[in-house]
Amino acid sequence: MLNLVENHSLPRTAAFFDLDKTVIAKSSTLTFSKSFYQGGLINRRAALRTAYIQFVFLAGGADHDQMERMRKYLSSMCRGWNVQQVKEIVAETLHDLIDPIIYDEAASLIEQHHRAGRDVVIVSTSGAEVVEPIGELLGADRVVATRMVVGEDGCFTGEVEYYAYGPTKAEAIKELAASEGYDLARCYAYSDSATDLPMLESVGHPHAVNPDRTLRREAVTRSWPILDFHRPVRLKQRLPGLSVPPRPALVAAAAIGAAAATAGLVWYASRRRATAV
Repeated sequence: MLNLVENHSLPRTAAFFDLDKTVIAKSSTLTFSKSFYQGGLINRRAALRTAYIQFVFLAGGADHDQMERMRKYLSSMCRGWNVQQVKEIVAETLHDLIDPIIYDEAASLIEQHHRAGRDVVIVSTSGAEVVEPIGELLGADRVVATRMVVGEDGCFTGEVEYYAYGPTKAEAIKELAASEGYDLARCYAYSDSATDLPMLESVGHPHAVNPDRTLRREAVTRSWPILDFHRPVRLKQRLPGLSVPPRPALVAAAAIGAAAATAGLVWYASRRRATAV
């Protein structure tokens, strides 16, 4: 049993959660591919390809190179999409698609951290248009997510303003800690992927959740707790009287920008060299 009791006389703390395969059982962005197809945003071929990418993602076989190719593909695919239409599709299908794949164990942890007086922050590589509504559904206090450039016509240009991946997640957490007064040495973090090692290393209480092979090895070496989340349960089925109060989702990544994205690419390259030795 995790000791989550907060001493309120000390500086503020937070719990940082990766989203995909940590809080929910699938990729949040790819889960909406059928809805985007039905809404006319993607064609059948693209829908089938995103289904395949989802399979690779769930199988745990996506390494840094594959994740980078996935980013480029998704950026190219969403070029020209009307942002307001995307938000409307996500809002209309959010409960049907996301509610059933929320891990019961993750929802319980979020509740425990809130009861202990900690902020809950969702930190995800998926796009803000998808992550922010999910964050509100979960009752999160803050959201850090990938942001795409939006043109004057209200459509995605296909360019990435901020990519929440690898070390850029850790930088966003440090910026949040500075602005919100979090004591990172007393904060918690949860992720399933070795790509989130910088985020996990930035807090005093890192946890590996359903870890991939590399993260499991690191967690064992560093004596980090390893958690097994395997029970997706609808929030309303889990808590019939649940009424999550709306919380303002704060995206903390805007100030990081292209410099952090460049730092991320350097980190990917160094990781690949290290694993190739």
